[in-house]
Amino acid sequence: MKVFAGSDHAGLALKKKLLEQLAALGHTTEDLGTHAETSCDYPDFAHAVARRVTAEPGTIGLLTCGSGIGMSIAANRHPGIRAALCHDPLEARLCREHNDANVLVLGGRLIGEEMAAEILRVFLATPFSGGRHAGRVRKIEDRG
Repeated sequence: MKVFAGSDHAGLALKKKLLEQLAALGHTTEDLGTHAETSCDYPDFAHAVARRVTAEPGTIGLLTCGSGIGMSIAANRHPGIRAALCHDPLEARLCREHNDANVLVLGGRLIGEEMAAEILRVFLATPFSGGRHAGRVRKIEDRG
């Protein structure tokens, strides 16, 4: 699977660790930044990842920042993006099964590397269950 990754300065260390895990699992990755620890603006990277995920169906996005909240808000502004901020593996499983989430968002200041790695593993391994959930996902795109 191809994964587009992005972070701000607060999520950089976690993103680097997760990119290593993705490579070890055999996934193709593209790091869209940031690449430095200097202060930067999270929306720049959320938008970059969201644009690439929507342009290449079947890909997944990974976003990390301090809390994950700002990245989630920014990414979800894009039609076709269903970014989910997860704190545990159950949320990762449910957002994939029920919501067909295509961007995983993690807060680097809120969860440890081991938990983040497990959340990522579950997110990638869980398929969308479709069925009754497919209609609900369509309603997200309909916007009311």
